[in-house]
Amino acid sequence: MSIRPILESRRAMPTMEGAGVKLHRAFGFHDPSELDPFLLFDDFRNERPDDYLRGFPWHPHRGIETITYVLAGTVEHGDSLGNKGRLGAGDVQWMTAGSGIMHQEMPLGNAKGQMHGFQLWANLPSGLKMTTPRYQDVKSADIPEITDDDGTVVRVIVGSFWGKSGPVDGIAADPQYLDISVPPGVRKTFRIDTYRRAFAYVFEGTGRFSDASRPQGVLLEKEVMGEEVNIRDMSGDRTLIRFGTGDEVTVQAGDKGIRFLLISGAPIEEPVAWHGPIVMNTKAEIMQAMTDLRNGTFIRPAH
Repeated sequence: MSIRPILESRRAMPTMEGAGVKLHRAFGFHDPSELDPFLLFDDFRNERPDDYLRGFPWHPHRGIETITYVLAGTVEHGDSLGNKGRLGAGDVQWMTAGSGIMHQEMPLGNAKGQMHGFQLWANLPSGLKMTTPRYQDVKSADIPEITDDDGTVVRVIVGSFWGKSGPVDGIAADPQYLDISVPPGVRKTFRIDTYRRAFAYVFEGTGRFSDASRPQGVLLEKEVMGEEVNIRDMSGDRTLIRFGTGDEVTVQAGDKGIRFLLISGAPIEEPVAWHGPIVMNTKAEIMQAMTDLRNGTFIRPAH
């Protein structure tokens, strides 16, 4: 067994998307080889409806898959194929954009005005870039939840873990997507297949992820006695941890416990040409997608 080293720890950065939705981006529009097959990860979490109600109106996708995981509030969605629905707290949607889809997502929040969810983009290999679009909507009650003897709770959204399999299947990136809660003071190790690229995203509590034999926190700039200094802090809210090669990830939960997503997938290792929500292999394919949008041929007829 070998603990995966920590290649990088960083905080998600505030940004704005859609028609003016405030969110935090852990990664995206970066070097796509870093977390191949994953392209982008957004944390949309707000307490003020004005920060999210304008939503993500109609926009195109081609060449990728997206997974939306809602923790609080609701999201109404629809697409150019006539699919529509509503995601509630704990629900998941995996959308295969494939050859092309026009899509909208409109967050509504809950009774307290809160909205919280995540969206992850996964790349499609060249042979599936133009596959037929499809949806998988999964209700919270259908997602397996496992509680270990020490109180650790794992929701298995995609993939197999601790003898349970998530309800979302047939995804090209062969991902594992886990929502993990570790109680205060508990040290826990999780197995990950060596061949996968992996990252964790902390969104509640604090903890230390082990780097080989030593604990590793996040290097933060803080003010101490009026001076800016770099200190090693525990991994906390909105922290991305990118792991190197190995078959285990170990975390020591802080005094309030820790909750994080642990996501891994098989790298595709193909060229990436990227223009917003359209991800292909060559610039020529991107230009063809732009031509299709202008000519009204972006949406392919169902076979």
